[in-house]
Amino acid sequence: MSWIADTATLAEFCRRAATASFVTVDTEFMRERTYWAQLCLVQVATDDEAVAIDALAPGLDLGPLFGLLDDQRVLKVFHAARQDLEIFHHLTDRVPRPLFDTQVAAMVCGFGDAVSYETLAGQLANARIDKSARFTDWAQRPLSERQIAYALADVTHLRKAYVQLAKRLQATRRAGWLGEEMATLLDPATYRMDPELAWQRFKPRSSKPRLIAVLKEVASWREREAQRRDIPRNRVLRDETIMDIAGHAPTSAEEVARMRGLSKGFAEGRLGEDVLAAVRRGLAMPESEIPVIAQLADLPRGIGPIVELLKVLLKMKCDEHDVAQKLVATTADLERIAADDHAAVQALQGWRREVFGNAALALKRGELALTLRGKQIALMNAGEAVPELQAQAVNARN
Repeated sequence: MSWIADTATLAEFCRRAATASFVTVDTEFMRERTYWAQLCLVQVATDDEAVAIDALAPGLDLGPLFGLLDDQRVLKVFHAARQDLEIFHHLTDRVPRPLFDTQVAAMVCGFGDAVSYETLAGQLANARIDKSARFTDWAQRPLSERQIAYALADVTHLRKAYVQLAKRLQATRRAGWLGEEMATLLDPATYRMDPELAWQRFKPRSSKPRLIAVLKEVASWREREAQRRDIPRNRVLRDETIMDIAGHAPTSAEEVARMRGLSKGFAEGRLGEDVLAAVRRGLAMPESEIPVIAQLADLPRGIGPIVELLKVLLKMKCDEHDVAQKLVATTADLERIAADDHAAVQALQGWRREVFGNAALALKRGELALTLRGKQIALMNAGEAVPELQAQAVNARN
């Protein structure tokens, strides 16, 4: 167990780690009271060493760590990396690479949907994770040896899990599948908190242009205000309040004060003035600049049974290929496929089409049929279905 709280020790560790083929990485952070996650601890492990880096230590320069994360010769292994990568992108404007996410790899290798680290460590590293310290306030100092040991367990057992998953990917020739999934995690745009796009987090019941324009401006203002003050969005304005403002478009402090969750003091102060200014910008926005919400076409009536058949096929194909259903297709994907052979869904692209999409289209067109053989569901060519059904009927009579 190694605790690092000074720059010289960190730099020396990172020099050693740079000679490894891979390092496992995890973070502990707090974000209940802030907009940006407060990085408290970074755990890093090589084949023979594991360290906990005190990101809150006075005077500590994390530059050597950032250099290691950016070293193209060293693979960075995370589990469920999204939040960790968001933190590092915020601090460095870069995404650690090359990257391997064991949660995604586990889905590709048939461990189910969004498998937990605890489950993966148990199955691949024969490790039992002590979760008693999971609710630690990681910003408090000092941390106990038990808390540090808990944090380090998130990278020590990850080493074995990674090695096992890498072997499975190679044996099943699915490294390319994982590569497709890593593309989104490696894209810096995934982690940019652009205030101008904040409105897209909402799901307005109406697509009226003026409502959308006001929603865009108020949501954008809230995002900038939350970032500036480094506080959670809902500490500025709650989502439901923003939707009320977008729907009613208040033009005076008195009207703002009548909005759900707002007080007279808020309405008459600086924040109230800012909200009214945002509403005015929305009301004055040229029609050509108002975002248009893409409306999905209504699904045809009567496709419910087709969707149910596709669900059966999806489970069957995912069991056959030992891959998580969630990774291949969602219910929404199945609905779009049932309605349109050329639906713009991932299930009809790349490796997903090979695993499921082609069979789904063939089933929908009547070229394939589902049948029961004993207690197992099976696929057959449609031309074989009638003779088999006839044979089953004869056997049943006899």
